[in-house]
Amino acid sequence: MDAKIADYAMIGDCETAALVHRSGSIDWLCLPRFDSAACFARLLGDRDNGHWSICARDVIETRRAYRDGTLILVTYLVTKTGAARVIDFMSPRDQHADLIRIVEGIQGSVTFDVELVIRFDYGRTVPWVTHPDPTTLMAVAGPDTLFLQSPVRLRGRDMRTIGVFSVAAGERVPFLLTHRVSLSERPPQVEAMTALANTERYWRDFSDRCPNVGPWTHQVKRSLITLKALTFGPTGGMVAAATTSLPEKIGGARNWDYRYCWLRDATFTLQAFMHLGYFDEAAAWRDWLLRAIAGDPAQMQIMYGVSGERRLTEWEAPWLKGFRDSSPVRIGNAAAEQMQLDVRGELVDTMARAVKGGLAPHPRSAELRRVSLEYLATVWREPDEGIWEMRAGRRHFTHSKVMSWVAFDRALTYPPQSARDRADQKRWRAIADEIHAEICQKGFDAKQNAFTQVYGEPWLDASLLQMALVGFLPPSDPRILGTIAAIEKRLVRDGLTLRYETDVVADGLPPGEGRFLACSFWLADNLVLTGRHGEARALFERLLTLCNDVGLMAEQYDPATGEMLGNFPQAFSHVGLINTAVNLSRAMGPAAERATVAPAATPLTVSGT
Repeated sequence: MDAKIADYAMIGDCETAALVHRSGSIDWLCLPRFDSAACFARLLGDRDNGHWSICARDVIETRRAYRDGTLILVTYLVTKTGAARVIDFMSPRDQHADLIRIVEGIQGSVTFDVELVIRFDYGRTVPWVTHPDPTTLMAVAGPDTLFLQSPVRLRGRDMRTIGVFSVAAGERVPFLLTHRVSLSERPPQVEAMTALANTERYWRDFSDRCPNVGPWTHQVKRSLITLKALTFGPTGGMVAAATTSLPEKIGGARNWDYRYCWLRDATFTLQAFMHLGYFDEAAAWRDWLLRAIAGDPAQMQIMYGVSGERRLTEWEAPWLKGFRDSSPVRIGNAAAEQMQLDVRGELVDTMARAVKGGLAPHPRSAELRRVSLEYLATVWREPDEGIWEMRAGRRHFTHSKVMSWVAFDRALTYPPQSARDRADQKRWRAIADEIHAEICQKGFDAKQNAFTQVYGEPWLDASLLQMALVGFLPPSDPRILGTIAAIEKRLVRDGLTLRYETDVVADGLPPGEGRFLACSFWLADNLVLTGRHGEARALFERLLTLCNDVGLMAEQYDPATGEMLGNFPQAFSHVGLINTAVNLSRAMGPAAERATVAPAATPLTVSGT
């Protein structure tokens, strides 16, 4: 099956997620958590690496959609003999993960083939399969057990489980797949239609709170649901994507595990939630963040596991050939060990934005902010790996220095409560001014009239679009306008924005990738801030066309082939979509609010030459 990323839809229960191909095959599922080993890994291998297909015969037409305001996927099938629908969802979790598929007849009679291939440990381990009774299949391997309950008669053949059934108009055939640890008892029978009603109510209760966002309300609501689905409910941590190793270039090696929580996403996500009134979700994300980083500030990582795990050791799964032969398949992410100064700015900015947005201060936020700033004061002059997690050595990235400035700048927005606070703020003001002056001197290239990716080098970087968004300089500053113009000239290709020029910048990896969609949303936000509203809206409308048929976005897009690239669905892309929609529909959107600096924190204007 030569699948495309856009062929998939996601279902989930806010603890894990599955990807469903438009053909009816579930090709990716990790249990019991987002970052657990996959039991269906066909996405990154082949059918022998695990999948669960319920496919109609003699299909003439297929169309699919989520039920409005939910994560319930409905696929409509027209065949030579009739019509039917397949309803796929994961019910809100009680104790165990339940994946439910309901096949309903609409017209005539439709015949379906079922094939279940369970392979634990990322498609490698064949389980022991038994049938405790005629309606139940049990698959066991090591710590994992899957139970499949259905009235359809299933049988084994060639290490697979297969079956055939038909539905006539008005008939309904349910399937229930449940995960339990091996020592647990058999799960109780779940009534599929009751679970469907409960799941629909759960998602509607969430999505109905979404306010009007003009003509983009429907897509904003879909993006909100996607972010909620990527949030690990027990802790509030949000994974960057539901997948690992979907390639940034087909056949390439830029394949990473995104099933973890990046601190960098914190401010953007917090603003997206708060601007739409989702303060419980914003508070849960903020609280996860502060729990995860607790401890020695020198040990703060750029990413963590969904429960705050720090050890995310990267390794390769050589038995998986990769998505369309894009190898290696990586599990874990070595970037967790990198030094990236910008995340400390995101941390302090997140805490400041949370207070400004009306969230009650976290009991530990003041002390965490202070010790983080004390540490940053000792390391901000050092080089780092930068926002894009480059693997070619540390450099003085301009964006990293800007976000270091943000950390000290935002600390000045808190009213001092003591003599110690006043002394600290005097130091923070001096450091912020020093960083600001250095960036304007070393990070600005007068010949290009633009800030550059790295001190002393001519290359551009889309992360520089953050400079206006964080209030480093006013949007009207000639240096900001020059940087935007330079990025539009050199990094915008086919109407979409590159992160940087991988063919000329030494980043330790083979060149070539798609357009990083979040960067194009940042460009649209800059156009809003600089008064180019018509162009911003046109770019945003173009970006909306890059969603697939069920409204999901990947990390990147290739204009040459029209294909999505990178992990999917990508939280950062959907956060960008929400924030840009709000920026275009409100006078004071996330971009204008974040770029507005309190009087005490107004930066010095230093000429860059």
